[in-house]
Amino acid sequence: MKTIIITGSSRGIGYATAEFFGNHGWQVVINACHDIVALQNAEKKLKESGVSVLSIAGDIGVPNFWQNLCDKTIKEFGSIDCVINNAAISHVGLLTDMEDQEWQNLINTNLNSLFYCSKAVLPHMISKKNGRMINITSVWGEVGASCEVAYSAAKGGVIAFTKALAKELAPSHIAVNALSLGMFDTEMNACFSKEDKDAIIEEIPSDRMGTPKEAAKMLYMIATAPEYMTGQVIRMDGAWI
Repeated sequence: MKTIIITGSSRGIGYATAEFFGNHGWQVVINACHDIVALQNAEKKLKESGVSVLSIAGDIGVPNFWQNLCDKTIKEFGSIDCVINNAAISHVGLLTDMEDQEWQNLINTNLNSLFYCSKAVLPHMISKKNGRMINITSVWGEVGASCEVAYSAAKGGVIAFTKALAKELAPSHIAVNALSLGMFDTEMNACFSKEDKDAIIEEIPSDRMGTPKEAAKMLYMIATAPEYMTGQVIRMDGAWI
């Protein structure tokens, strides 16, 4: 059986992805940092549905956490075949009003965590000449968004990180890709009012937000694609951008 680590997977897209992979026979490691009760409930629900699951609480923005995560995963399941870097935080507001610490926290969670993840996970994948890494980015990482400068910058960094790392790892048969998401119906967008959401939906040709299950299905397709598909940024936004 293959094993996947999914960060930020107590709810939303992360949980839907854990459920989708688990239902397709994968062993799943889920993670959350702040809402431990939600993580425990997610683990319980997955186990009740017959999924082999391990939950590990911790902050992906802390370097040492990643080695601990990898060690526990390998001890429990024997290998790491895929990592989905899904966890992220957002910040809506004028850049000039953003505090230094808010910037640091966002960059550490959304971008630095990919470096920490890679340092811990890649030696294992390289040793067995096989693996997949999928990084969740955003359409704002491609085109930028007013009042979301830090988020846009971090997600743009995720895109560049993905493309560059794919070139390094291709000789080791490890595919690295990114999924660029538009407006999805998740708790991250709870900061927007119904009026704001309706206004955004009017701009989306598909006339709706995406669903976590749709993102999960696409992530599974990327994870199981031939290794020759690497260094790609796959956009999923209902033809919005």
